[in-house]
This record gives sequence, C-alpha cells and structure tokens, in this order.
Amino acid sequence: MPPDRFVFAHLADAHVGAWPRDPDVRAALRASVLRALRVVAERDAQFLLISGDLFHTPVPDPAEVAPVAAALRDLVEAGRRVYAIYGSHDYVAHRTSWLDVLAETGVFVKVAPEAVRSEGTRWTLPFHVDEPTGARIAGISGRSHGLDREYFRAVDAEAFRAEPGFKIFQFHAAVEEYLPPNLRAHIRGVRRDDLPAGCDYYAGGHIHLTYEGEGPGGGALVNPGAVFGTSRTDLENAAAGRTHQGVVIVTVDRNVPSVEFVDTAPRDRVRLVDVDVSGQTATEAHATIAARIHSADERPGTLLFPKLTGTLADGSIAALALTELSRSEADSDVTVHWDLSDLELPASAGGAVSGEAEVETTEIRRLLTDAPPGWWVGDAAEAAVRDLVRELGMPRGDGEARADYLAARIRAARRVLGVPDDDAAPEAT
Repeated sequence: MPPDRFVFAHLADAHVGAWPRDPDVRAALRASVLRALRVVAERDAQFLLISGDLFHTPVPDPAEVAPVAAALRDLVEAGRRVYAIYGSHDYVAHRTSWLDVLAETGVFVKVAPEAVRSEGTRWTLPFHVDEPTGARIAGISGRSHGLDREYFRAVDAEAFRAEPGFKIFQFHAAVEEYLPPNLRAHIRGVRRDDLPAGCDYYAGGHIHLTYEGEGPGGGALVNPGAVFGTSRTDLENAAAGRTHQGVVIVTVDRNVPSVEFVDTAPRDRVRLVDVDVSGQTATEAHATIAARIHSADERPGTLLFPKLTGTLADGSIAALALTELSRSEADSDVTVHWDLSDLELPASAGGAVSGEAEVETTEIRRLLTDAPPGWWVGDAAEAAVRDLVRELGMPRGDGEARADYLAARIRAARRVLGVPDDDAAPEAT
C-alpha cells in the first residue's frame, strides 16, 4: 500500500565541470552541487530527480565526476533512489557519456528512452515505478537547439496517464508559457500542452531560471533553476532574486505536492562589480577598475566578477593591465573573472569589442557577412558560432583517448549546427 505522505527532491542544470578556465569558480559550482546532494539526505527525501545537465559535457574531467558520483552512491547505499534524464549538454547520440557509465554502475536509473526517432514517428512513453512510494516516473531527455520538440508531440502517454498513484514527468526543455520575455526570441521551447496531461508533478530543467506553475490539466510544474550557474547572467539573476540556486524539496501529502526551494550556492562569496570606463584613457580606466574592485568585499575565498562597459577614449586592452589587477587580488585569495563583452575600443580602433572578445567578435561577424543565403542570421547566428568555437576549443580530458576526443568534437559541432548525428559520420583522423 503506497504511503499517504512522502518526500522527494528535484534538481536540474548542475553543469558539473562548467567554467573550464576558472578552477576556483568550477570548485564553487561543484561544492554547490555536493551541498544540494547532502540536503537530499538531510531532508530524508526518498528519491531524487535529476532533470538534465548533471554534467556540462558528455565526457567531463574524471576529477569533476568522482566526488559527485561518490555522493550519489552514498544516497543509493542509504536506500534512496536517483532517477535521471539527459539534458542538452550531457547527451550525445551514439556515444557513451559519463551518465551512461554511472547508470551502468547502479548510481541512478535512466528514466527517458534515448532512441533517436524519425520526425513524426508515434511512440509509447515508458515509465518506472518507485516501489516504496508507488510513484510512477516517466520523462523525455533534452536535445540541443530544440531537437526534442517533436518527441513531445509524437508521444503516446495514455498508458502512463491510466496508471494509479502519484505521477511524475521529467523533462529538459523550455516551456514557452514560462519563458521570460527577453528569452522568447532566443530559445525554442515546447508548449505547456505538449507535456503529457494528468501528471501530479512536472520536473523541469534547462533555462536556469526558477519557476513554479501548473501543468496541462493541473499538477505542479516546477523548474528549480541552475544549482550554481554557468554564466555571469546566471549569477546576476540569482543576486537579484530572480532565481534560486539549489534543490527543490517536494512533500507529497495524499497526492498533493508542496514545494520548497533550498539554496545551496555560496552567494556570500560571489561579488558582481560593474565598472563603466566610458571616455576614459586606459590609464584612467585602470585606476577606476582598481578602485572599484578593491572597494568590493574581499574576504578570502571571494569570487569577484567585474564587468567592464563603455568605450575607452584611447588605449588597448593590454594597457588596462588587468593581469596585474588579477594578481593583486589573487594575493588576497580573491579570484577574478573578467567580463569584457561590453567593453569597446575607441572609434579610431574600429569600435570593436576589446581583448580576446574583440578578435572573436570581429572574425565571427566577418564570417557571417560572407555566409551563404539561407544560413542563420542575426544574434542567433552569432550565438551559434560562439557555441561552435567553444565546443571545438574544449580541452582534451585527462585520460581521454585522442580518437574519442576528436569524435566528441565532431559530434558537438553537429549538435550545435543542428546536423543529425548518425553512424555514417566520417571517422576523425
């Protein structure tokens, strides 16, 4: 007889291994995820739902995987169950990922079917039964660039809907009705009515922003937000109270869920500093930047994120001597992560975005100017090229075979470009 009352946990978008060039930020993210997993045990949740993007890449650094795998193993050995789906970052077709390895070792159960289907092919939604609670759990894994949308529209969920007990549907996709206005032009989502109707809890993920709403026909529709975040924008949203950073604890009483957001990220360590250097020379800007970052709370262990904006009157990125400032902060055990995306050089230098971003943006825009008709255009095209550059520039992991690394980069490029991945893809040489 299923219990009238039980507790479970829900997290998504942990992105373990993100911030590859910032080891201190990466460590803070990992610590946030481990803290979230401890909360699962502390709150005596009977099972945990992971709704995609546990890892930032399908094959992250084993040093990043090990502590998370150990924490998940501790949950399982204590009698808790873990149910996971793939997200757009940790899934890759026709290739083994760390999620596959962990599932094989019994760390968690893969809920969603991973078969790649032809568009419009009707398929039946499978589900798992969590025996101690009687909960029925089904899901659809995420794919890059909204390639999973047809899976939602072609699914036959009638058998799942007819099941007794508390029903949970996991997914890793944006829901259009819950997208903030500023994201609607950039993210392709599913409609709320594309989700299977009749569930009691819809465990979402993907957009890194918390929301709590209602699924089709009722039921709680919840996105916990990213556990830490993968960008300065994520950190800004958390600092402004627009999203939570952690895990959701769900108490079910007579099939009615109540939701509590538990934050686990170290917000007291994160400092966001905006520095406007408009009209200043590089020398003046250096002094302005130094004064602003020194005025921030610089307790040991602080993660400082200065964002430079405006157009310099003269000088170059090198003349700002940011490396000197970073070293000064490092002596105080403060890590600096510079954001130069909105900093521009003088008009005499072409007004280009400065530093590494200057070179990257200028070249991307040149390439897009020469792009063939029918290719991506506008901001979406620029974002896609940036994604492609990032994926192709991903460093080879420790112990990762060269052939596997090259194959992963090819598949990552296909994913970004929306090119179907298949076994006929040429081998990397």
